[in-house]
Amino acid sequence: MKVSTKGRYGLRAIIDLSVNSTGDYVSLISIAERQNISKNYLEQVFSALRKTGIVKSVKGSQGGYLLNGETSDIRVGDVLRALEGDLSVVKDEENINNKIERCIKKNLWDKIDEQVFDIINNITLEDLINEYNKGNDSLMYYI
Repeated sequence: MKVSTKGRYGLRAIIDLSVNSTGDYVSLISIAERQNISKNYLEQVFSALRKTGIVKSVKGSQGGYLLNGETSDIRVGDVLRALEGDLSVVKDEENINNKIERCIKKNLWDKIDEQVFDIINNITLEDLINEYNKGNDSLMYYI
């Protein structure tokens, strides 16, 4: 499985959205600037996330994007599937007539998929945000 730029940037952007939203809508421009990602590219990413219901949006000067749920309920696999589609290592073929191909699929490709899916379906946005926050302790300033 290879995660494209869309998937990688999408995960970065949705974590940024989660970290920087205090219940308010966050503009794509602000995410683009913080993450050094083109606003036009983020529009494509967030369009896909909105279509699958992961984020919701409001247009206008006070508009932007907001998670459509709790970070503890949104899994990395949900985000990646919304952006990448099928995440299988090898595209499924309906009728595998070759015995060797069936053997390889069952004993290799399917097992790799199981492991990858197990990981991405068991890590939530909340997990990633918690790890992110642990790494930012030295950047907190108190007045």
